[in-house]
Amino acid sequence: MVIRFADGKATSIDYREVAPAKASRDMFLDEQGNAVADRSRVGPLAAGVPGSVAGLLHAHKQYGRLPLAKVIAPAIALARDGFLVSVEMARSFQAASGKLSKFPATVAAFFGSDGIPPAEGERLVQPDLAKTLTLIARSGADVFYRGPIAELIAREMQASGGLIARGDLERYAPKERPAVTGTFRDYQIVSMPPPSSGGVALIELLNILEGFPLASYGQNASRTIHLMVEAERRVYADRSEWLGDPEFFPVPVPGLLSKAYASSLRSGISETRATPSSSIQAGQPREYEHSETTHYSVVDADGNAVSTTTTLNGAYGNGQVVAGAGFLLNNEMDDFSAKPGSPNMFGLLGGEANAVAPGKRMLSSMTPTIVAKDGRTVLVLGSPGGGRIITTVLQVLLNVVEFGMDVQEAVDAPRFHHQWYPDSVMIEEQGFSADVVTALAALGHRVEVVSDMGDVHAIQIDPATGLRLGASDPRSDGMTLGY
Repeated sequence: MVIRFADGKATSIDYREVAPAKASRDMFLDEQGNAVADRSRVGPLAAGVPGSVAGLLHAHKQYGRLPLAKVIAPAIALARDGFLVSVEMARSFQAASGKLSKFPATVAAFFGSDGIPPAEGERLVQPDLAKTLTLIARSGADVFYRGPIAELIAREMQASGGLIARGDLERYAPKERPAVTGTFRDYQIVSMPPPSSGGVALIELLNILEGFPLASYGQNASRTIHLMVEAERRVYADRSEWLGDPEFFPVPVPGLLSKAYASSLRSGISETRATPSSSIQAGQPREYEHSETTHYSVVDADGNAVSTTTTLNGAYGNGQVVAGAGFLLNNEMDDFSAKPGSPNMFGLLGGEANAVAPGKRMLSSMTPTIVAKDGRTVLVLGSPGGGRIITTVLQVLLNVVEFGMDVQEAVDAPRFHHQWYPDSVMIEEQGFSADVVTALAALGHRVEVVSDMGDVHAIQIDPATGLRLGASDPRSDGMTLGY
């Protein structure tokens, strides 16, 4: 969560999951030393110690204005009384049914008595989740980390061979950290610090791209895409090498955010030819030092802005519902580097900076971001999408501040992505003309057509009038609300 207050002050709340105390460096490797994907993605070993309850209640305690019971009441009602399953949710349940059906408590929570996932238009009622939320509303975070819900989590882990114990839950604490900040032209960028890679990578990208007249080249023109892709190659290489939990690895944030460092990276970019990813390695930022996911954006009547990205990681997390508690566990352990050079479920490579260690927070790509100009918030945005989050936020941000689009146009525009490895430019199947694809290929890029990327929810604010324009992504079934 990134917060920018109306007076210009900013902070972030890190409630990322942590590895249990019994986690070990090579826990996801087989006898031959190879990474076993399913161990870190499905079932009990994939789950990190949950942080969402602690983080959201920390935000409420420090900055909230309403009683906790009133804040949680709508969620309790949705769980207790149910809601109608949308077409997208029905498809999602069907796609994940193989994983979900492995766990009896998950089948009991989400499937009908016939063992079939809910169809579009059916009412999904979650009585166990309603009980859990009611307990939290009455007793706060302690009930989750030290009370009866903690006991249910520990019991679930012990029964299924998981690692999370009561002690892991009791030790968990959110971290309030200074947000990372940077500038792009006349704009101030406020985003999420490590162990998220998102804010650092976004600002590093903007620093590199600031040296090119992108507006004159045109939004989604082949020349613009080429330059953005070349910047992305270099930044994702840095992400692999330098980013991790700052309490376990000395992340060189000042160097990565340095304009001079960005200039050195920019100097290696050719405007007429793609650079093969095999010839790109992580840079040396220390030389420049001076000492499946949900996103929502909110602006209140006073101009305080909140940008929050939250996730279980893959769709439906590890697939495992805590019996009697009604909620799914995450599979965030896959966001660690199981082995240097071994990709996670999003194809992202990692190194020693993001190796598994007890009590360590795993790296993420979450990029909740707030943009200000002349001291006033003008844009609040973020997105789900794994490794594509960073480039999705980058494109929507540039669409507004560089290419002059309104926020809905910026969100609707077709997207592309490059993450160093695999060495291909991913473009959405709708919206890019054939001549752009041909021009990219002529520059030496390998182009791969993929389905929709991201699910941005953003708010644009007119600094002169204070008018708020909300935009929800047509790629999914979120919505914009004013109240």
